[in-house]
Amino acid sequence: MSETSNSISGGRQENVVMARQISGPVTFTTAGRQVPAYLQDPLRWPLAGGWDALAAGAHRARPDDSGDAVPPYVPRDQDTLIRTRLTKAAAEGGLVLVVGDSTAGKTRACFEALRTQLPEYRVATPARGPDLMLAVEVIDRTRTRCAVWLDDLESYLGPEGLEPGLLTELVRLRIPVLATMRHQQFEIFAAPEGASEEGAEHARSVAGAKVLRQLDPVELDRVWTVGELERAGEANDERIADALIHHGPYGLAEYLAAGPALLQEWRRAARPGGHPRAAALIAAAVDLARTGLRPPYPLNLLTDTHEPYLVAAGGPLLRPESLEAALEWATRRRHGVTSLLVPTQDPKAWNVFDYLTDHARTPVPDTTWHTALQHATDTNDVATLGFHAHHVSPVIAEDFYRQAADVGHTGAMINLAALLTRAGHTDEAEQFLRRAASTGHTDAMNNLGLLLDSVGRADEAKWFLRLAVGLGNVEAMNNLGVRLARTGRVDEAEVLFRRAADAGHSGAMNCLGILLHEAGGLAEAEVFLRRAANAGHAGAMYSLGVLLHETGRIDEAEVFFRRAADAGHSGANNKLGILLGEAGGMDEAEDFFRRAADAGHIDAMRNLVILLNHTGRADEAEVFLRRANDGVAGAKCLCGLATCTTSR
Repeated sequence: MSETSNSISGGRQENVVMARQISGPVTFTTAGRQVPAYLQDPLRWPLAGGWDALAAGAHRARPDDSGDAVPPYVPRDQDTLIRTRLTKAAAEGGLVLVVGDSTAGKTRACFEALRTQLPEYRVATPARGPDLMLAVEVIDRTRTRCAVWLDDLESYLGPEGLEPGLLTELVRLRIPVLATMRHQQFEIFAAPEGASEEGAEHARSVAGAKVLRQLDPVELDRVWTVGELERAGEANDERIADALIHHGPYGLAEYLAAGPALLQEWRRAARPGGHPRAAALIAAAVDLARTGLRPPYPLNLLTDTHEPYLVAAGGPLLRPESLEAALEWATRRRHGVTSLLVPTQDPKAWNVFDYLTDHARTPVPDTTWHTALQHATDTNDVATLGFHAHHVSPVIAEDFYRQAADVGHTGAMINLAALLTRAGHTDEAEQFLRRAASTGHTDAMNNLGLLLDSVGRADEAKWFLRLAVGLGNVEAMNNLGVRLARTGRVDEAEVLFRRAADAGHSGAMNCLGILLHEAGGLAEAEVFLRRAANAGHAGAMYSLGVLLHETGRIDEAEVFFRRAADAGHSGANNKLGILLGEAGGMDEAEDFFRRAADAGHIDAMRNLVILLNHTGRADEAEVFLRRANDGVAGAKCLCGLATCTTSR
């Protein structure tokens, strides 16, 4: 047996093992890390065409007479879009993401798409983020035709898992990735944190947010459409027929997965004569999941955490059952589907039915946050806890971020700086951003540039933004372009906007469209504004509406103004008020003016004054006139460009 280094087509393959026979186990490593046994041989991975839906993570339904817990698949309206994108990803590489509520049917729809479109592909199912990186390297090394399956994408996002560089590598290797994500988690990762004037997103989960910004997720609604319900009626299955009759306000998939029934059972358990200790154990598991602490949760963790929940519900007055009885009740399978506490490979540790987590609305107690911190296994976990506390409990988030930042976690430094900036502590925020930037982190450089610009240090701000641009940071390209355009350096700004737009940045597409519009390049401006609007950018919807209105396409302009208004764009509300008022729809016009005025849009206040005076409500008009005079003329520009048409 010998080990050598061989040249191969298209590159070089290191550490090639040649032998007539190998006996005993062989452990492979890649990039200095040991590859888990389950990932070492792609030929042992399941074929998509013969894969099992439950193994893929689909929720169980009540078993039929044969014991089958997977009902026939009812085609969803979004199937064509999911399958078209998956086929494209198989040809070009890339990630297809389906987002929806728990038990909306995301996993099943993706499973059916994979089984139908790529039946001969092997399916890689990495258990966590670092394993994803290893799986990609194994696929690259073996040249096996594989698809990567990432159910619950949030478990894989991060610097040691799916980050922009790895996403680029997946495209280069033409590896299709199919992923699901619950709405709640998507909003946590993707929502902007305290946007600056041009809408730049401070890093909340740096790698995760950057990945999600590059994706256009497919939305799968939990409530089924008329067409989907009609197709369900054609299915020859008693469970589906029963769901059609009884699902009420719930989606068929969530009814079949018993989500509403289990949620109600949990809520009813915390009463005298019920199962109050079990309810408290479940509440503890739900809130631990909401903190971002990764399951499974050992029994001793649940027992330590549940006592405050039991006391808050009534404590001894409820005559709580024994721990053994509580655990038996909480882990008992209901309706042949699932249990409230879900077993894991560790017989002394549990997960929780995710439907309960998605529907929990009460604040997570401080004691639970700190208990989760005590059980965090590493600095990344501590930073993740801070990330989940970021908006719901910023004081706790700051404490967690500081602990992670103290041992050098750059993402925690950036997130902590965002909190400090929001609280007005810009000097300390600057210190943390400088520390993070000194490690070469381009998001820190970008955010430091924004911070410095906000306190009037424009030259220094541009220096850091240029540094980030030089290292390929797309957000910085857009932000630097905004600042150059403000100072009249439009040609340089256009170059940066085009680079960022080519990388898929919708804000840059909007800014570029505005520049081109102002320069008279209406046709090209419309192309970029439509791209940004189709990617969900509210400012671009508004800007496109302005362009269409100016070119006489009033009906189409109204469509985009309404889309922008639905997304909360105050300028669009004002524009709709003007359009509707000109067409005689005074009542609806007033409604849109009021929405914009409530958001602080000065021009809308003045338009409302005119309308109210016209309809004889002079006293009310006087109130809005005073508000408008106390404000600043014109609406705040959403993109930061001096030439923006937001307030027109």
